[in-house]
Amino acid sequence: MENLQMLNKKNIIKKLVAILVIYILGRIMLEQEIIPPHIGSIIFIIGINIILAVSLNLINGFTGQFSLGHAGFMALGAYASGMVTAVYGKHFIVGILFAAVLAAVAGLIIGIPTLRLKGDYLAIATLGFAEIIRVVIENYEKVGGAAGLNDIPIDTTWTWLYFVVVITLILINNFIKSYQGRACIAIREDEIAAEAMGVNTTYYKVLAFVIGAAFAGIAGALYAGNIGYISPDNFKFMKSIDILVMVVFGGIGSISGAVAGATILAIISYLLQDFSEYRMILYALILMIMMLYRPQGILGQNGLKSIRNWFKKLLKKEERADASANS
Repeated sequence: MENLQMLNKKNIIKKLVAILVIYILGRIMLEQEIIPPHIGSIIFIIGINIILAVSLNLINGFTGQFSLGHAGFMALGAYASGMVTAVYGKHFIVGILFAAVLAAVAGLIIGIPTLRLKGDYLAIATLGFAEIIRVVIENYEKVGGAAGLNDIPIDTTWTWLYFVVVITLILINNFIKSYQGRACIAIREDEIAAEAMGVNTTYYKVLAFVIGAAFAGIAGALYAGNIGYISPDNFKFMKSIDILVMVVFGGIGSISGAVAGATILAIISYLLQDFSEYRMILYALILMIMMLYRPQGILGQNGLKSIRNWFKKLLKKEERADASANS
């Protein structure tokens, strides 16, 4: 028992050291411009996308609810933080906290009535909520209306981005491994059986929805503090689709998959920025290929282990082909 505790402590220390080393290296390379500014901007987009993808994966992947409202929660967080920092002159941490609380409250309000729905009906309801939020913002002059909100302080530094991403990953990972997380997974696997075993399905679905919405609001705050200007056009229907594609591409029900999906698709978007009209065509092709050859996503179902097994099978096939050719 003592040996196990020592091993756990050593693993925790190793992880903390790795986190700090990556942070220090990243900060030095960004400040000294060893990493070019345009690459640095991609890194910031990747960080924000990771928060969005991991938080949506909690709802769609681990709890089994089909939500398309993440862009609405992100919009609430972005505008809440933007107003707090730009108009009222408060510190960025106040903006982040306000963004998280407002998005969580919105998640609670929309979650209680809509999470009784399932599948496509839930997707339509959450999508409708996201569009309502966008239209309300577009017609509300105090937040800039259709023209958007200007002069937002550029507060999203490497420090803020890195540690918020790390905290997001740690909290959601620990939540999934907790009793509440196991209840959410049970709901995903068989809601009727979970309810028969005494799981309060409505409570846990709403809980996952609220947590996911809160982190989407935080991502919105980081997004606003990164570019300094936001408008309702940044949070249209396609933004929700983008986040969903990250989750499906990386692997539904996999945290490492959500991270991989957010990273790869952000890089693809950057490479195709001169051909933006073809971006969604490429996304559609990627999804079609994934559904045909790897429907669980690149890191779904046992994550890296399944990838290693896939490569081993591929190598064995090549060896057999070479052997048959030589014979």
